[in-house]
Amino acid sequence: MTVAVHPLVSPWGRFGLYSFYIDAPEPAIVDTGIASSPAEGMVPALEAIGRRIEDVRWILLTHGHIDHVGGAHALWELTGRRARVVIHEADAPLLRSRRAHVEEYLSGRGQYLHDSKGEEKQVAAANAVISGEMEPSLLVRGGETLPLGGGVTVSVHSIPGHTPGSVAYVIDGQHDAFVGDAVQVHGAANGFPGYVDPDGYRTSLEYVRDKVRPRRLYLGHPYRRADGTPYGVELDATQASEALTESLDLESRVNCAACGCLAAGLEHTDSVYSPFAPVAADLNYDGDPSLEPSPFFTTMNGYRTQFTSTSSQRSVQNHA
Repeated sequence: MTVAVHPLVSPWGRFGLYSFYIDAPEPAIVDTGIASSPAEGMVPALEAIGRRIEDVRWILLTHGHIDHVGGAHALWELTGRRARVVIHEADAPLLRSRRAHVEEYLSGRGQYLHDSKGEEKQVAAANAVISGEMEPSLLVRGGETLPLGGGVTVSVHSIPGHTPGSVAYVIDGQHDAFVGDAVQVHGAANGFPGYVDPDGYRTSLEYVRDKVRPRRLYLGHPYRRADGTPYGVELDATQASEALTESLDLESRVNCAACGCLAAGLEHTDSVYSPFAPVAADLNYDGDPSLEPSPFFTTMNGYRTQFTSTSSQRSVQNHA
């Protein structure tokens, strides 16, 4: 049985949010945009193809970021609270609590932005675009198979890196893969890839390329090629291979620049990229690192965390 996939595109800020309707006997929606997305975007889009949001039985979340889980509670309400809400256990706190998003900001990119109102802005954003705090119906780790009726199944694949709990949902037999923000290419509107765990990000890209081998790849945003042109909503096998290769190539370059900067020692300057100004220079990156969600500092903090952990392990081994 071939299952149709319908993109559901919602505008938000400087880039679009992609959700997807899997037209199975037990219909599923992958990712939910922000609080307004279900009623203002999904309902009319589904009506246009003769489908009803009340009939959705699965809400599959690729990760816990605000623009992917923000509409989850609202969508769940529109299904009469009958849909099962699925998320990886590592990202579940972001579904359960608005405050978890604020804490993520403070412990990550917020260390470098030096915005006196940064926490206040994050609180306001969480209140505005998250439709409600909720407990997931099903926690996954990767390796699960979800039955969508009529013999249609979706397999869950753990692909951490962008977040600890990022997952891919793959329609079995079709190799249609929904990866959220786990394949960043050259980033979206900010022009820089964002991930908290560099090793995980790289390994997950290799896993999607070598194990999942998608025939169609569905991204969470209009991520861009090296020349700045965005990929579309649906990537065919050739485009998917290209996007994965570009993502890996760029991660390698960012890795080299970040590790070189960290090894030389961080230096605080007047640069907007401080203390990672050498990285921006090495990569010829001239984007605004203060624009949310600030992938530059998110990613740099990921390398710093990884570098510090590795250095600590080496120190312990040397003194053993």
